Amino acid sequence: MKRILITAILLVVSLQSAGAQQPTFLDPLVDKMTGDWIMTGTISGKQVTHDVHAEWVLNHQYVRIHEVSRERNDKGQPAYEAEVYVAWNQQAKQYTCVWLDVYGGATTESLGYAKPDGDTIAFVIKGDDIFHTTFIYDATTNSWEWRMDSEKKDGTLKPFARLKLTK
Repeated sequence: MKRILITAILLVVSLQSAGAQQPTFLDPLVDKMTGDWIMTGTISGKQVTHDVHAEWVLNHQYVRIHEVSRERNDKGQPAYEAEVYVAWNQQAKQYTCVWLDVYGGATTESLGYAKPDGDTIAFVIKGDDIFHTTFIYDATTNSWEWRMDSEKKDGTLKPFARLKLTK
């Protein structure tokens, strides 16, 4: 059942363009995401270390980011794991992402959208709440910063995660 839901979500994202296949997704900024990374920082105030692998998949239409925590749960499994797909919607002229993780229940809250903005990709994920996931590339250190924030009713952002990805 979960595979059917994942397939359906990816199909919806990929069909957002008017039926025809989009041109190959070539993006110098997103290309800088590919490779193997060590992610360190805080999530919900707790220090974490995750391993991240990102690669082009599905005919160079998506970058798949596979994130696995080094921290373990009581069963000895990774405490967190996610598959994130980043794509470009040519018709809407914006990035899209699908965020699937161990918490399951993929819904519209698993979909994010971001307009191009220099070395920053600021996804906004709208559901019952609004969540911001911002990827910031630092060319001087060839590293990424991930900021994750929940948006309060008054529009202010409450920090959830502050993370740095290095090779």
